[in-house]
Amino acid sequence: QVQLVESGGGLVQAGGSLRLSCAASGRTFSTYHMGWFRQAPGKERELVAAISWGGSIYYADSLKGRFTISRDNAKTTVALQMNSLKPEDTAVYYCALKWTGGPYYTSNYDYWGQGTQVTVSS
Repeated sequence: QVQLVESGGGLVQAGGSLRLSCAASGRTFSTYHMGWFRQAPGKERELVAAISWGGSIYYADSLKGRFTISRDNAKTTVALQMNSLKPEDTAVYYCALKWTGGPYYTSNYDYWGQGTQVTVSS
């Protein structure tokens, strides 16, 4: 019904930058929010950043000022610009989509990408 395709993950040195992209396709006839999650080894999945259908933005407190979420005008692609990366940012990053009707800044999203590995070396 809805497919999310991610790109941009990889290996980067501490202090470097990386840009993740996610394209949504399929039966996206309704309005929706999009977000980025990450899960590090041994830790729970956490919401990194999210953008609502109307353009409101949420960031996790721990990475405000380093990460930026953005969206194209068609609202079919969402990007996560990651700057000043730290080893603790190492995780699998997931793109996610949820239909509007609930908050964009909570974790109960409806569709998920395959995940992309981000590794930050020290």
